[in-house]
Amino acid sequence: MKKLLLTSIFGIFLVVLAACGGGSDDASGSDNGDGGSEGESGGDSRLAEIQEAGTVTVGFANEEPYGYQGEDGELTGASPEITAAVFAELGVDNVESKLSDYSQLIPGLNAGNFDVITSGMAINPDRCENADFGEPEMTYGEGLVVPAGNPMDLQSYSDIAESGATVSIMSGATEIGYVQEMGVSEDQIQEASDIPSTFSAVQSGRADVTTGTEMTLRMAMETASDDVEFVEDFEQPDIEGVPSYGAAAFHQDNDELREAYNEELQKLIDDGTVAEILEQNGFDPENNAPPEDITTEEICSGEKY
Repeated sequence: MKKLLLTSIFGIFLVVLAACGGGSDDASGSDNGDGGSEGESGGDSRLAEIQEAGTVTVGFANEEPYGYQGEDGELTGASPEITAAVFAELGVDNVESKLSDYSQLIPGLNAGNFDVITSGMAINPDRCENADFGEPEMTYGEGLVVPAGNPMDLQSYSDIAESGATVSIMSGATEIGYVQEMGVSEDQIQEASDIPSTFSAVQSGRADVTTGTEMTLRMAMETASDDVEFVEDFEQPDIEGVPSYGAAAFHQDNDELREAYNEELQKLIDDGTVAEILEQNGFDPENNAPPEDITTEEICSGEKY
């Protein structure tokens, strides 16, 4: 994959593969001394602290092409590159990254393990109860991967529901709720820790199908064996939340940090930097570009979800 010319930023990435275990799924957490949950009260704001230190700590989950650990050990992908570009504009050139299970990103944020989480996470009203999202950075839809030949002829979430097929989905992913809205029962769903594990479930016959965002599955197919295939005629579900809008997320006490991030993000959207980052990570700048007329506030309120 081609890299955006941000070598000076990513050349100084410090990758810390520290799995963020122990947090609860309710996204609650208290300050552990790493800084994120202290918020704006007393002393310097978190934004000022980050700028003074020249380092921001980001949480990510391995999900290509949104955010993942590259072969060279660096954090890469569309979301981290956008986040790094924004913080560079804020005078912060060092990005310290922490790997986490997807379902533990928001709990880790609230526990103070990260200043920001950046994995193309879809904004939705439930998540907005536990984290404050920046403005949308990308748009994306869903996809299906099945055994070669698509033996159960699955082209939609409704097909999964009606056929009784077993579907493997990454824990914490929005697709769990999506398939349930389309009639898939809880006992048809198998949760897995990451995308490779969902593919493995289909390849081994433990699951009949896996679903995730279209870009994630297409990228995973590039290195998958020929015993699975991407469903090209997949029917996007007609439900709230599709298409999804991905964004960085911040602790709810860190308004100043989020607002400064949004201001610089908009400048990078306007000058074409965000579109370039998306394109260089395999996205279509036209179909996957940030929405021009939809805000995070509207999505969180349910007005545009």
